[in-house]
Amino acid sequence: DFLFFWGAVFLVTTTLVAFLKKENEELIPVKEETKGITDTYRLLFSIIKMPAVLTFCLLILTSKIGFSAADAVTGLKLVEEGIPKEHLALLAVPMVPLQIILPLVISKYTAGPQPLNTFYKAMPYRLLLGLEFAFLVWWAPKVKHEGGFPVYYYAVVVLSYALHQITLYSMYVAIMAFNAKVSDPLIGGTYMTLLNTVSNLGGNWPSTVALWLVDPLTVKECAGAQGHTCATAAATEV
Repeated sequence: DFLFFWGAVFLVTTTLVAFLKKENEELIPVKEETKGITDTYRLLFSIIKMPAVLTFCLLILTSKIGFSAADAVTGLKLVEEGIPKEHLALLAVPMVPLQIILPLVISKYTAGPQPLNTFYKAMPYRLLLGLEFAFLVWWAPKVKHEGGFPVYYYAVVVLSYALHQITLYSMYVAIMAFNAKVSDPLIGGTYMTLLNTVSNLGGNWPSTVALWLVDPLTVKECAGAQGHTCATAAATEV
């Protein structure tokens, strides 16, 4: 019902925009750099061959490796330790106003000539929060009791997630501001789409690898079966 309702809202609002919103003819650039799909991909290839763009793409493809495990695995591990999924979902509610306010606040610091400075400053704090998330997972079984988890544990989790959101949005807004700043206005949409796609890929592939590595790197102990490490699925089944 939830998805159906919001799906209907999106359909209605986008349809209204399509019919009621008029383009400002005066703002449409006269010069068009690309004429079709083939030209667009040729242009993208020529952009990505530029030394500065190539270096930047390599940087943003690898910059998120350090906190990929914390971002992708923490929630799953907390559920594994016994925190109900619905409680974790409820903890996301206080993050919504923060997620709305943060870009507005951070954009003031990324509007200058060097927007990536905010990215650099936020990175070490986000790496440290990875250790904080590891501590939360380690701490969970220590404070668990028959009734679940104490309120102060949830308070620490909310505070940790709030701090994480600050660092995450600082890096996200800084990258977006930088991409907007360096993109050629004549081909701004194509240029920005390329850089933002690489940026998104730089966040997704390390998370995928981190999730894939969870099982091989997890230490398991077999109860009542000495000599078995349970390191493989077959050993666990035995």
